[in-house]
Amino acid sequence: MTPPPTLLLASGSPRRRELLRLLGLSFATTRADIDETPLPGESARAYTIRLSQDKARTALAAAAGHTLVLAADTTVADGEAILGKPADADEAWAMLRQLRGRAHQVYTALTVIDVATGRAITDIAVTDVPMRAYSDDEIAAYIASGDPFDKAGGYAIQHAGFHPAALTSGCYANVVGLPLCHLLRALRRLGVAARADVPERCQAHFAYVCDVSEGILNTPLPPDSPFQPS
Repeated sequence: MTPPPTLLLASGSPRRRELLRLLGLSFATTRADIDETPLPGESARAYTIRLSQDKARTALAAAAGHTLVLAADTTVADGEAILGKPADADEAWAMLRQLRGRAHQVYTALTVIDVATGRAITDIAVTDVPMRAYSDDEIAAYIASGDPFDKAGGYAIQHAGFHPAALTSGCYANVVGLPLCHLLRALRRLGVAARADVPERCQAHFAYVCDVSEGILNTPLPPDSPFQPS
């Protein structure tokens, strides 16, 4: 394994920064502003992968002095309907009512690029998320907090006051925005080791017992994607 690298995280998300710190690797951040409009007929899975790769490609321009670029994109989908960030309170109401008492899917794709070689790895995590039958009063209080408006699907699973999901299985970190075991698996493909027990740290951080970490880490990645950084 190579010495711990300096990662460049292509994200302004405080949630992704919080999660990435659990790996114990040094990193800096940059923004990667791209057009996030879905293509006609594009599936939620394909959309999420494309955006993670576009963000990584964009971030390469700021990667001088860094060893790896990391970009991620998270999509909340109800079937194949992609739920973005609500533009206003009415959209937040509609999304939260649509998801209430039902299960939906959260996809997070991550792309890691070795700056020196241009080698790129893309992986994707998918988690089924059952939602509580929260009340209209709970929705109103959550919207009043202002929290839904920068969240895909209009919610944050980890919000201390709302707790919208009843998740007991699957990758919790994926729903927050960065599936750490998938990231660790990609880093290992590039010869990079984390400086911490990532599953243990993740579960302690969220007070959540994960039933998928071992399976993820013990399942080899498929061959490198055909992504071309330049």
